Amino acid sequence: MLNFHKKTFRSLSNTANGEVGEETLFHYSQNGDIVWAEYAGGMIVKGFLIAKVLADSILDMRYEHINKAGEIMTGKCCSTPELLPDGRIRLHEKWQWTSGDLSSGESVVEEIIN
Repeated sequence: MLNFHKKTFRSLSNTANGEVGEETLFHYSQNGDIVWAEYAGGMIVKGFLIAKVLADSILDMRYEHINKAGEIMTGKCCSTPELLPDGRIRLHEKWQWTSGDLSSGESVVEEIIN
C-alpha cells in the first residue's frame, strides 16, 4: 500500500467540465486504509475529500467543495496511482459530479515536493 500521508498534489490536467486546475493544491493525510485531504486554489475556495484505499493502492474517493461562484459541488472519483521513477506519486483519476450536470471527466494530479 502506498503512503499518502503528508503529501501535497497539484493538477497536471483535467477535462473542461472539471473545476480543479494547476492552482489547486491537495494536502493529503492517511491513517491505515483511510485517506483524506483538504484542497483549495483556482476556482475552488475550499474542498475536502475522503477515500478508502483498495487493492493496488487505488483510492475510492468522494469529494465536496465550494467554488468561487458560491456553489457547493460534490462528486465521486476513482484514483489509480502510478509510482514515478523519482518516488513521487501520480494519480490518474476518473471522476463524476454527483451535483450539477452529473457529467464525468478525467484528471491527473501529481505529488509535489515542498
